[in-house]
Amino acid sequence: MKTTIALTSFLAFILLIGFKTSETIKVSGTVTGIRILNPLSGVQVALKNTTQRTQTDAKGNYTMEIPVEGSTLQFTLIGYEKVEIKYTGQRRINVTLKEEQHLLDEIVVTGYGKQQTMRSSHKEMKMAFVAPGIVSTQIILPNPVGQNTETYATVNENRFTDPLNTPLSTFGIDVDAASYSNIRRFINQGQLPPSDAVRIEEMINYFAYEYPQPTGNQPFSINTELSVAPWNTQHRLLRIGLQGKKMDTANIPASNIVLLIDVSGSMSDYNKLPLVKSSLKMLVNQLRAKDYVSIVTYAGSASIAQKPISGNQKSAIKDVIDNLEANGSTAGGAGLTMAYDLASKHFIKGGNNRVIMATDGDFNIGETSDAQMQHLIEAKRNSGVFLSVLGFGMGNIKDNKMETLADKGNGNYAYIDNISEGRKVLVTEFGGTLFTLAKDVKLQLEFNPAYVQAYRLIGYENRLLSKEDFNDDHKDAGDLGAGHSVTALYEIIPVGLKSRFLASVDPLKYQNNKKPIVIDNKEMVTIKLRYKSPDGDKSKLISTTVADTPRQLKDASTDFRFAAAVAGYGMLLKKSEFIQQGNYQQSAALAASSIGPDNEGFRSEFVRLVKASSLLAEDLLSSTQNK
Repeated sequence: MKTTIALTSFLAFILLIGFKTSETIKVSGTVTGIRILNPLSGVQVALKNTTQRTQTDAKGNYTMEIPVEGSTLQFTLIGYEKVEIKYTGQRRINVTLKEEQHLLDEIVVTGYGKQQTMRSSHKEMKMAFVAPGIVSTQIILPNPVGQNTETYATVNENRFTDPLNTPLSTFGIDVDAASYSNIRRFINQGQLPPSDAVRIEEMINYFAYEYPQPTGNQPFSINTELSVAPWNTQHRLLRIGLQGKKMDTANIPASNIVLLIDVSGSMSDYNKLPLVKSSLKMLVNQLRAKDYVSIVTYAGSASIAQKPISGNQKSAIKDVIDNLEANGSTAGGAGLTMAYDLASKHFIKGGNNRVIMATDGDFNIGETSDAQMQHLIEAKRNSGVFLSVLGFGMGNIKDNKMETLADKGNGNYAYIDNISEGRKVLVTEFGGTLFTLAKDVKLQLEFNPAYVQAYRLIGYENRLLSKEDFNDDHKDAGDLGAGHSVTALYEIIPVGLKSRFLASVDPLKYQNNKKPIVIDNKEMVTIKLRYKSPDGDKSKLISTTVADTPRQLKDASTDFRFAAAVAGYGMLLKKSEFIQQGNYQQSAALAASSIGPDNEGFRSEFVRLVKASSLLAEDLLSSTQNK
């Protein structure tokens, strides 16, 4: 009997030890909605066939300790299809939930007590309370989490100008495309973007166009096309396209890159630091042995996470990136200073020396104002180190600050809303992102009043220059990278056409009214362009002319029609007074007929965004009328 009891106790002890020493692992991740890609809170995360479970927090994050072998995680939320994922060794499992097909536009939870109505951009839901402060059933709405503190610079649209009084239009080019991907994020969330978030030139320049490669020693080609404006067929639309010379990655000069990464507490969201890591690791994959990379991080203070290391040490660089964690406040100014100093210390003469900053732009310690940051960058750019800014996240992004940093740092600004955009910016457009072909690129157009009654530059409001700036080589302007293209559109009112956009002005008292010069070849506009080599101080001049011989819109190139569709869509989002007869259906139809080769699917995606925007605009109008 004693032997039996002892054996039983021994077996129980062995089982207990076996249970307690079974290997477990901590798994974490983020759960989002597949339709509008917002974090979902209150999602039940359970270990299948056990009572072990947890819930996602307000930011859609969860953490669970699970056995290493034979585990299956279940993700469930009312109104969404259940997802099961078998554990195969990964430390992080991110999940997207799909809404159930039978989900009604209005869900009423019955119970005793008062009902509270909650609205989202796409449906109305109600929650019932059985007693004050006690909810009988929780309905999770996929709305952005937390208070929205995003900031954008105010943009006042360019107006029509009379060439008799102001014949010259001058501006610096802009290769940024951040506005478009940010707009896409808003639409995918189920809401229209704020007007100031819409920069039409960045929307147009998001897309690639088939401009011819430059010939000879020119760093880029100049291309023009004249047709009619889709939103008013009595108006002309002039397209100007610059195409930078493409370069094979192997032929790009050696790079000295400093990755400046914001690891402050605000970067902890799923679409911030985790997306930064995934995107920058794709950049690391493009590096060569002759390239050198450093990593500077900043939160409460700035520090060097990785001293310069050859680009062939990819695993070591990725390990440093993987180990980054978000916490603390944001010493952006200190981070920038340290990154520039490190880049200058290891400067490669004749190479690409660049700081690549990844942030949400929310600086709250040190240099904080746009003016202070601008002065800091302007002082550093003369060192020959350029600055690129990659924006991440939602809810608190400081678009105005990030745009200022890139503009004044002789670099570009991209907003990365998903991993596909990260690939576009850091893989597909690798050369243009890293290597500058020409800096301080300025355009000046002189319009002939014999053929042009009024003209308007569409977009580029924050890139306008005075006419004297064109010949001033000390004046900063935009930069063009390898393989990049830049497109600008002018809307033109021809002579003799009545228009509500032409305001009357009393005759001048002290000078005669100017008389236009009629030229036999119908020369409508002269285009002049100035640029400097990346390490040069003196600009070079190129010029060309355009005759007043427009083609019909149906005969215009596919690229022209698509760019026009994007411009019309941008004006609709801005609620522009210049949209005239344009509408969402027109922009969608014009774009759909002008997709052409679309290997990456960006143009097809644009058509879907325009159609979604049309529905959102109708919903907004309907809700406004019903109030």
